[in-house]
Order: sequence, then C-alpha cells, then structure tokens
Amino acid sequence: MDKFMIEGGHRLCGEINISGAKNAAVAILPASILSNGICRIENIPNITDVASITRILSDMGAKIRVLNKSSLEIDPRPVSTYVVSDELARHIRGSYYFLGSLLGRFRHAVVTMPGGCDFGVRPIDQHLKGFNALGYAWTIGDGNVHLQGGGKKSEDIYFDLVSVGATVNVMLAAAGAEGTTTIEN
Repeated sequence: MDKFMIEGGHRLCGEINISGAKNAAVAILPASILSNGICRIENIPNITDVASITRILSDMGAKIRVLNKSSLEIDPRPVSTYVVSDELARHIRGSYYFLGSLLGRFRHAVVTMPGGCDFGVRPIDQHLKGFNALGYAWTIGDGNVHLQGGGKKSEDIYFDLVSVGATVNVMLAAAGAEGTTTIEN
C-alpha cells in the first residue's frame, strides 16, 4: 500500500489515481449475473475480496477475462447454477450479494451464511424480510440460506433499519421480478 506523508504549510498539487471501492465492487461483480451479455467492469481494487468474488463467478461458469490489474470482463451467460460453493463463499461477507443476483436471474438461490471479518453481529434479517416481500420462501439449514419461489412485484418494502447491503440485495432480486418494487428506509 502506498503511503503519503504530507508536511503542512506547503501548497499541495499533483495527481493520484484512486482505487475503486471494495464495497461497490463486491456488489457489482455478483450483479453481473443479471446481464445477458458481457460486462466490462473497471477501476476494481486489487484485493482478496474481489479475487474471491471473481473465483465464485468462475466456479459458477462465468467466463472471466482480465484486461489489466483493475479491469475485467465477465460473461455470465454460461452460469447455469443457483448454488454458490460453500468452500469459496464462507470466507467473504459480500458473498451474500449472490442471494439477490441469483434470485433475480433464477428465482432460486443457495448461498452459505456470510463469512468474512468478524466486526460483530451483522445479521441478514432485513435481506430475508425483503426477499420474503418479493414472495421468496427461505430456510436456513446446513449453514446455507435457501431461497425459492417469488419474483412477484411488491408494492412496498420497509426496512426496520437502514441497511445498504439489504437494499442492494433486494434491488438485485427485484430486477428479475414483475412490476415495480419500492424500498423504503
């Protein structure tokens, strides 16, 4: 990682390249499953979480082409499974975005409970509440979240608390649903 030492009292000038945001990348990459064509994604940070999500996509059948250290192309058309490998997904929190993207495409998803860094309790109850409002039945068993059915429109989904992850996940699932879905809070 680069380090910049700034000594005060002097005018700052120059240019630096800012790497892409991890939280955006780990949501955008699974979202590519919803596409019916090749997705080019640029300014991706070169970090373990991104490599893990890319491995999951490849394991599911997506064709990945690395263009350079911060850009790649994903062809999701060969993806034919709604099951994410437990071995690949259990180490990364962002693997839960596969729930929404797989629901949006297949109306069925099996993904391990989110792993990754332990920052304390970060439940997925709001995600499940949103999926339920879209008509998906869910169960949790053997460490996996199983979702199926659904795809209906939901006039209104109200989250009990603000959750960026749940909002993104329900948006991904709603992309494959009929009608208009409104998400509040």
